[in-house]
Amino acid sequence: MRAVLLGFVSLVLPFSAIAADCGADLKGAQKVESARYVLAYRTQPGKIVIGKSFAMDLAICPKGGNPAVDGVQIDAQMPEHGHGMNYKATIKAAGKGRFRADGMMFHMPGRWELSFDVKGGGKTDKLTHSITLE
Repeated sequence: MRAVLLGFVSLVLPFSAIAADCGADLKGAQKVESARYVLAYRTQPGKIVIGKSFAMDLAICPKGGNPAVDGVQIDAQMPEHGHGMNYKATIKAAGKGRFRADGMMFHMPGRWELSFDVKGGGKTDKLTHSITLE
C-alpha cells in the first residue's frame, strides 16, 4: 500500500508543480488546464476596457511527457448573444511555449468566453475561460 501511495504522489506532484510554475513570471496571470496542457495568460493592459484593443501574453506548458506546443489560436464569443469578436487576433510565437496575441477587442459588456485551441503532437486541445466585463 505504501508503494502505491508513493507512486501516486510521485505522479501527482509533477502535474501540480507544472500548473503552479507555468507562467510564474506573468504577474496576475489566469490559468486554464486541459488533460495535456496548462495555459497561463495575462492581458495587456491588465484591465480590459470595452471597445479598446488589448493584447495577451501566454505561456503554455505540457503536462507529464506530452509534446511541446506547436501553436495556439485564440477567439472569444458571447454565448448569450450568439456572436464573437469583430476582430481576429494576430498571434506570434515567442519561443519555448510563449506566445503574444495582439488586436483583441471586446466591443460590448457582458460575459465573454475565451477559447484557446492549443496544438501539439498532431492533436488540438480546446481550453476555455470566461470573463465578465461591466
